[in-house]
Amino acid sequence: MSAIEVTGLTKAFRTYKKKPGFAGALRGLWRREYEQTFAVKNVGFRVEPGELVGFLGPNGAGKTTTLKMLAGLLHPTEGSARVLGYVPWERADGYRRQFALLLGQKNQLWWDLPARESLELNAKIYGISQTALNRTIDEMTGLLAVRDKMDVAVRELSLGERMKMELIAALLHRPKVLFLDEPTIGLDVVSQKTVREFLRDYNAREKTTILLTSHYMTDIHELCQRVIIIDRGAISFDGRLSEVVDRFADFKLVTIQCDGMPGRSPEALARFGEVVSQSPGSITFKIKRDRVIPVCKALLDELIVTDIDIHEIPIEEVIRSLFAR
Repeated sequence: MSAIEVTGLTKAFRTYKKKPGFAGALRGLWRREYEQTFAVKNVGFRVEPGELVGFLGPNGAGKTTTLKMLAGLLHPTEGSARVLGYVPWERADGYRRQFALLLGQKNQLWWDLPARESLELNAKIYGISQTALNRTIDEMTGLLAVRDKMDVAVRELSLGERMKMELIAALLHRPKVLFLDEPTIGLDVVSQKTVREFLRDYNAREKTTILLTSHYMTDIHELCQRVIIIDRGAISFDGRLSEVVDRFADFKLVTIQCDGMPGRSPEALARFGEVVSQSPGSITFKIKRDRVIPVCKALLDELIVTDIDIHEIPIEEVIRSLFAR
C-alpha cells in the first residue's frame, strides 16, 4: 500500500472583489461580488513508503495548500486522499501520531522558553518516555550540532539554530510521514548543508516517507530522485529528476579555451550556437543536443582550441525556464 495516495484533490477559495474607492466600499455593504480561486485543482499522485520526493512549483502554485490538506489542516473542496491509510482531514488520533508537518515560516516551539522545555512538553503530548526522549535529543542535537543550545531561549537562537530545533521537534515522535515546507529557507549555506545531510541520513536510516518543497534547487538535487512539479494548482510533471533535464533542456553548454581569441564577429560565432558568455581566451555556447558533436568538430577545425568542456544545463535554470512557461 502506498504511504500517500491522492486522487482528484481540489481546493477552491471564495474571495471578495471590492470595487475601488469609497463608493465601491459602500456598494459592498449591500451587494458583494465574489470570485472562486482554485489553489489546487484535480491533483493526483502516489508516494511509496520510504520515498523522499521533491514537490516543486513557483510561488502560488499550490504546494503549501496541498501539504496542509495532507496534514489535515484544510478540508478539500473535492477529491480524496489517504496517508498511511487515514483520511487526513478526519484527524484521527492514530494518524496525528504518525506524521509531522514542518513549515519553514511557522514556529511550533515556545518563543520565550528554552528548546528543551518545548521538546519535553511535546514528549508528554506524544507519550514518549523520558529515556526515549533523552536518547532522541542526544542523537539529533549531535547530528545537527546544536547540543549546546538546548537551554537557550528560542527567541535568542539564530535562524539556523531555531530551524534545527524545529526539525528535532517534528521528528521527536519518529513519524512515518514527514511534510517539509521550505525547511532551509533563509539559512546560510553551512546550515543548509547540515540540514540536507541530516535529512538524507535520517531518510535512509528510518525509511521515513518525506514530501519536500523548496526553492533551493540544491536541496532537491541532493535529496530527491523523484520530483512532482505543480503549477497553477495542477500537476505538470511527475517523474525522476533526471527526466526533467532530458525533457525540458534540449541543449548543452560547450565551453572552449583558445590560445589568443580569434577576431570573429558575434555573427560569425553565432553560427556555432548561442553565445552565453565570452571573455579573453574563453567562449561558452548553448548548443542543441543533436548538434553538439558536429559543432565541436567545427570548433576544433576552425579555432586554436586548447581545452573543451561539455556539460549539462544547471538544474536550477531548467526548472526556472519550466516555471516561466
